[in-house]
Amino acid sequence: RKTVDIKMGLVLQAGGLVGSSLGIFVFNYLKSMGQVDLLVKIFYVVFLGAIGSLMFVESINTLRRTSKGRAAPKRRKHNWAHNLPFKMKFRVSGLYISVIPPLLIGFGIGMLSAIMGVGGGFMLVPAMIYILGMPTAIVIGTSLFQVVFVSANVTLLQAWQVGSVDIVLTLLLLAGGVAGAQFGAAMGTKLRGEETRALLGLLVLAVAFGLAWNLLQTPSRAFTLGPIS
Repeated sequence: RKTVDIKMGLVLQAGGLVGSSLGIFVFNYLKSMGQVDLLVKIFYVVFLGAIGSLMFVESINTLRRTSKGRAAPKRRKHNWAHNLPFKMKFRVSGLYISVIPPLLIGFGIGMLSAIMGVGGGFMLVPAMIYILGMPTAIVIGTSLFQVVFVSANVTLLQAWQVGSVDIVLTLLLLAGGVAGAQFGAAMGTKLRGEETRALLGLLVLAVAFGLAWNLLQTPSRAFTLGPIS
């Protein structure tokens, strides 16, 4: 569908590989503290709640305007991220911006991918849309291009340094993921950008609320975050 900006993906990937490699050391440090599960869940709730809320509210407001016959407001093409040096043309995305923001975004997503155990797409997509100003249709394919390589790097490092990769479970998840991707790709061509963002925001919020509910429930085993006296 020609919706992958290879050039932008390579810049994001460069930052992501560095960030994910460093993130493994942070993950090992958190694991040594003995509460890595709790900390990862808190990270999820904070990031998912904030990103999902912003995306959902913005998309709903856009849909309301278009339903009333008013033109959807155009997202600003120029912001602080576009005034930095080392500019580069990204023809597929229709952008001429500094490479610094994509590198920093890739680095941050790589760090969080290593710590939170995700590809980072739910954070990368809104960053590419709202910070870099990329079209939603181009963001979907380009973000997945970056996620493939960063996730592979995190997987290898997790298997080598932590030993936390379950191959059997991975194969089962891959079988379902490949089948679901076919339906998702077909649906993506039938939805407008704001509708896609609204669905993504709603999905992210649902996961955040589920995790928050689990955190608020009484645990099966008592634990403490401080030293035992």
